[in-house]
Amino acid sequence: MSYKILAINPGSTSTKIALYEDEKEVFTETIEHPVEVIEKFENVQDQYEMRKDLVMSFLKEKGVNINELSAVVGRGGMLPRVKSGAYVVNETMLDTLKNKPAMEHASNLGAPIAYAIAQAAGVKAYIYDSVRTDELHDIARISGIPEIERTSTSHVLNTRAMAIKAAKKYGKKYQDMNFVVAHLGGGISLNVHEKGQIVDIISDDEGPFSPERAGRLPCTALIELCYSGKYDKKTMLKRIRGNGGLKAYLGTVDAREVEKMIESGDEKAKLIYEAMAYQIAKGIGELATVLEGKVDLIILTGGIAYSKLITSWVKKRVEYIAPVEIMPGENEMESLAYGILRVLKGEEKAREYIE
Repeated sequence: MSYKILAINPGSTSTKIALYEDEKEVFTETIEHPVEVIEKFENVQDQYEMRKDLVMSFLKEKGVNINELSAVVGRGGMLPRVKSGAYVVNETMLDTLKNKPAMEHASNLGAPIAYAIAQAAGVKAYIYDSVRTDELHDIARISGIPEIERTSTSHVLNTRAMAIKAAKKYGKKYQDMNFVVAHLGGGISLNVHEKGQIVDIISDDEGPFSPERAGRLPCTALIELCYSGKYDKKTMLKRIRGNGGLKAYLGTVDAREVEKMIESGDEKAKLIYEAMAYQIAKGIGELATVLEGKVDLIILTGGIAYSKLITSWVKKRVEYIAPVEIMPGENEMESLAYGILRVLKGEEKAREYIE
């Protein structure tokens, strides 16, 4: 028996849709939402009908018979702390995402859109590896001041999928291995997988800088800058998330442009780009201590993992810890579909969401 799974991944200005038949990708498409259209809506939830209708219209144009679907999966939104893996979308989850999400984010529309389509198709809707997956050890939650608790925010969907895939490649179960995984994209985050659980992370604001994010900064200097009178809160938040990293130093968020600068002899570009790789390697070393050095595999994934320059710099510094597997790409749609395929095959169990 084959399974047809529809995956839906809402982003800030687009909604990605993919149809899989078992592990075979039938199609992946992106519906773009122009900024001028998005700006007409007061908040993310108000975009629900517009995005849902566009997805349904697209499926009709593509000739997809939703009655042939086995399941629908949406990107997991900003829920309170949840475990990794699959959750069945229910009314409680929908209410949480609509009325009391942890923060406003386009991914909050993944579950409701998936639910609407699944209801029409007579199948179940799921989310998989929510961005709010939090399995941290208690010791990992301590920050240094009581008012700030460390929480788990990392690129769980892609990093966990790559770890599962790598375990399979090595003929082992994900639950039997230890991984340190670095997701290298517009934002960079790292996490450590200990016997099937993500027990600690380095989020995109406490680790390496990235193409558009500042990463970890010296606290005292940052506070001085915040209270210098030169910037308001909104501007400072944008400086560390959107206008930081490569953009701040080199004026571009495109790693390919930076590599062209380096090829043309730009020494500053080389220093900044190599510093990003240096910080990624430091993050991997930091998380290796969580496992007391018992790391089976280090994985580099995300769009920037296509860069042979970055991956070679990182690998040179960390391969003494464990073998390095380079698995480039975002892989989000595949990760969603493959996760639910494992549920349908009985290899994993889906949880019921409760508050």
